[in-house]
Amino acid sequence: MSEAKRKFWAFAIVATLVLISVATYAYHEFYLYLSVYLWFGFIYGMCLQYGRFCFSSAFRDLFAVGVPRMAVGIMIAIAFFALVGAFVSATGLSTFHSAPIGLHAVIAGFIFGVGMCFAGGCASGSMYKTGEGNMNAALVVVSISVTQAVFVDIGGWANALVPASWAKSASEKGLPASINVADGWVDQYLAGYVWDQPVLSFATMLGWTDQSVMGAFLGNFLVGVALPGAALLVVVYFFWSRRTFMKKRLAAASARPRLTDELAGYWAMVVASKRTAIAGLALGIAAGLHMYASQGLRVKYGVRNAGPLLERMGFDFGLSVNGTVFDPGYWYVTTQEAQWVGWVFHKLGWNQMDNIFFGFNNGIPNPLINPADWMSIALFGGAAVMALLHNEFKFKKPTLETAIWAIIGGALMGIGSRLGLGCNVGAFFVRVSQGDPSGWVFGIGMVGGAYLGVKFFNWWTERRMARQFAATIT
Repeated sequence: MSEAKRKFWAFAIVATLVLISVATYAYHEFYLYLSVYLWFGFIYGMCLQYGRFCFSSAFRDLFAVGVPRMAVGIMIAIAFFALVGAFVSATGLSTFHSAPIGLHAVIAGFIFGVGMCFAGGCASGSMYKTGEGNMNAALVVVSISVTQAVFVDIGGWANALVPASWAKSASEKGLPASINVADGWVDQYLAGYVWDQPVLSFATMLGWTDQSVMGAFLGNFLVGVALPGAALLVVVYFFWSRRTFMKKRLAAASARPRLTDELAGYWAMVVASKRTAIAGLALGIAAGLHMYASQGLRVKYGVRNAGPLLERMGFDFGLSVNGTVFDPGYWYVTTQEAQWVGWVFHKLGWNQMDNIFFGFNNGIPNPLINPADWMSIALFGGAAVMALLHNEFKFKKPTLETAIWAIIGGALMGIGSRLGLGCNVGAFFVRVSQGDPSGWVFGIGMVGGAYLGVKFFNWWTERRMARQFAATIT
């Protein structure tokens, strides 16, 4: 594609999004709320593509070839999101809520970590790669979405796997009659187990509130993010980066590094890729400002969720039994994509409103007026624009083998997302940055799963190459 065509299509995407924002706002003021999601989604897509941000790539590069660039970039993004998030929390405008913490988060993270290595991309990475024209990544996104919509409504034989304690606890929650919790494995898992786990933040564990200055900055940011994040980077430096740096820095092989050398090596690792570092900085700041803007509009319109806004505009179909829709108020992926599939399934006759995930929590509104859907669509657009401007947009067809791995990996990520109440973004990136210890717990599982996934693929690749070599000499 010529440079002129690339610029034309990049401009066309931006112009289309501008037209959508202007036209819908002219139709009704409440569409401003959806446009906030749209433009932050666009920014996320640009940042992800520019920095090549992918959690799967981070672990693969680290465990397979010892390159820490992406892992460092992710920590930079988390740190800046945490800093901006602390300011937002201290003003009382944060939209974040901690998740229940327990063993389930480790297991969910492990399943998700294996899945993203099988698929060749995490949830957010697969989305920006789809925006680049990678159809294998698009298969991953579809697989994640379909798996979630199916998994959350599984009943029948799966109920035999439900512990009696879960079933009893779930039945005592007093859920509405429209939510058929007794015939849903995931429903009983959520209501009977997950909801019974403690909900904490580093601030509350230290005796502060999340909204206080001490809690936001000292508890959630310093203790919850900055110190453990810096410690993790020290580990990465000593195990994966230090040897190469010292070989270049110290002229004599027998020379012993000084503290200044170690600090220089640590800093060189942090800024090894300016593109990734800049993207991490922008991504972190944008994610924090997104919370501020969303909560500001909620205060302006006198709502706590977008559900009432949709209802006032006449869109009451697909609202949850509580009159709400999925409206996190910050960067999130996987849930809204599952809503697309849930909406289609429901229209085809499969009742998707009798389970907790859709019917009680998130709803399945028409994708055309779903705030979080606007964010995902714009994320694709932002990634496409950045790829077009850097001559990195290209339609790539999957092979049969990569397509199979994409579907399997996407399915595992879909299951891990629902067990962990989020993916690499919602269950790890956002939670860690906002001082939620369950994010680190999910991350531990995700690292373990990614390590196993990388080792498996190394074995698989070596085995396949050995077979191919053997075939050439027989």
